[in-house]
Amino acid sequence: MNIPTRLFDFPYYQLEHFPMEISMTSKVDGEWKPYSTQSLIDHANMISRGLLELGVKAGEKIALISHNNRCEWNIMDIGTLQIGAIDVPIYPTMSAEDFKYILNHSESKFCFVSNADLAEKVNSVKDQIPSLEAVFTFEKVGGQRNWQEVLDLGKSDARQAEVQAAMDNVKAKDLATLIYTSGTTGLPKGVMLSHENIASNAVHSSERLPHFEAGNSRTLSFLPVCHIFERMMHYLYMYSGVRIYFGESLETIKEDLALAQPHAFSAVPRLLEKFYDGIVAKGSAAGGVKKGLFMWAVGLALRWEPDGKNGAWYEFQLKIARKLVFSKVKAALGLTEIGAVASGSAALQPRLARFFNGADIPVYEGYGLTETSPVMTVNTLNKPHMLRPGYVGKTITNCEVKIAEDGEILCKGPNIMIGYYKDQEKTDEVLKNGWFHTGDIGVVEDGFLKITDRKKEIFKTSGGKYVAPQLIENSLKASPLIEQCIVIGESQRFPAALIVPSFDGLRTWCKKHNISYTTDAEMITNEKVKARIWRDVEATNKGFGKWEQVKEIRILPALFTIDGGELTPTLKLKRKPIMAKYAALVDEIYAYDPTDNS
Repeated sequence: MNIPTRLFDFPYYQLEHFPMEISMTSKVDGEWKPYSTQSLIDHANMISRGLLELGVKAGEKIALISHNNRCEWNIMDIGTLQIGAIDVPIYPTMSAEDFKYILNHSESKFCFVSNADLAEKVNSVKDQIPSLEAVFTFEKVGGQRNWQEVLDLGKSDARQAEVQAAMDNVKAKDLATLIYTSGTTGLPKGVMLSHENIASNAVHSSERLPHFEAGNSRTLSFLPVCHIFERMMHYLYMYSGVRIYFGESLETIKEDLALAQPHAFSAVPRLLEKFYDGIVAKGSAAGGVKKGLFMWAVGLALRWEPDGKNGAWYEFQLKIARKLVFSKVKAALGLTEIGAVASGSAALQPRLARFFNGADIPVYEGYGLTETSPVMTVNTLNKPHMLRPGYVGKTITNCEVKIAEDGEILCKGPNIMIGYYKDQEKTDEVLKNGWFHTGDIGVVEDGFLKITDRKKEIFKTSGGKYVAPQLIENSLKASPLIEQCIVIGESQRFPAALIVPSFDGLRTWCKKHNISYTTDAEMITNEKVKARIWRDVEATNKGFGKWEQVKEIRILPALFTIDGGELTPTLKLKRKPIMAKYAALVDEIYAYDPTDNS
């Protein structure tokens, strides 16, 4: 088989080039259930035949909703696409109203969910979705149809010739999937991605990852597969012969990493931040000579630069630090075999990129959107001069990036979406002359792309000065005492910030300084605590122009969350809901003018 051009080609490519005893594995009823390459294909074919028995035709939609990644999802994906049907992955954290909108808008015929909670959520709106004929679960749920029913319908291979004919009719440019972006405002948009969009992205992105030993390399998958980043990586892993272990949840990641001992995995910056905080906290608690050695090693890692730019003496010291300190850190994390951590979804702080690369845990930051399938650019250590901290890398093969006159990042390539489903007007707004308008602001330097902000999030103060909030937010989050923040100030006299502290970091600091409190809410009202956080804000301010500097802050008692409505499922800030929720605090900030000396 030639290089895969359709998404269901990937397992067949694996079967031909490196058939694996374990292609992927996840837990079922507490026990690991592996699928070989052949078994994966056999089950996908059963699903294809079962869907044909249920009357599914080419072009019809099958919705998939799972609270965690699992082999069943991938089997459904391949089995659906093989017969020319289209799958609709949905975030499990979306509301029942969002489910209703997406299932109606996509006209989904069947919906497959992972567990009882999601079945209940879908069933609560099912009678308002005329197209939806049935809901199936992966796990056994009393009174609910199970996906095994579809497998059983397809056990006979009598209709396999129909499956093969359907496969032969699917073209690379055909629509494969509808992915509804959560968005920070308004209704979700259905991004139409073709087989070619995602397949080309998987093949070209694989060039940036380390060389995998087909059949023996391993990965751990735990980021939501309904997000195009993790889903594309699954095809990439199949293409590269990497065994996929599906983590049970973010809560079990330590145990899952220890089991999988991955050579690569994908992550979001917040997870890397938590890893970093945990590593530093544990090393600092060692005391004595061990603590001194640890802090020396951390200091070295935080100064890391690619391509040996720090010179031979630095590289010699770093080699010692890796042997004496970071080898133990990697072993404790289950990362002794790690070759690359692919970081995406949000901006990675340069200090984290330096630390992990310095610690011999290579982190490759990339950039893309759902509409770009998703990868446009990515850093790599495969070749010299291909990684730069603070930047999101160089374009992958066959992709182009240019910067418009107003600073917006424009993209072109085989990975650019077909358009937004049933919305030609919004499609025409972002697709112009073959270029996709990302809505992000950035610069290209020496071939490296740097993201500076979202075009729609840049605001103007009442003094007429423009402020890019993401730049300031990312700088503020470099503080070990600040976990989340939002910079505000549109049409106001000055920028301000609502800050969610790192409660673990604050508790440690309070203990060290003998500050007593009974609750976290009480802790953040302590004047010494507020002064300590303000000190880090002032340090950040020094890197910005006077008009950009944060003049006032308010410390919040709880994290921004998806359930709370402050974050999208991909952990981006939903600015309008946050501003509405904390309107009283915002009013309080701007009722007082710290710049008024009268």
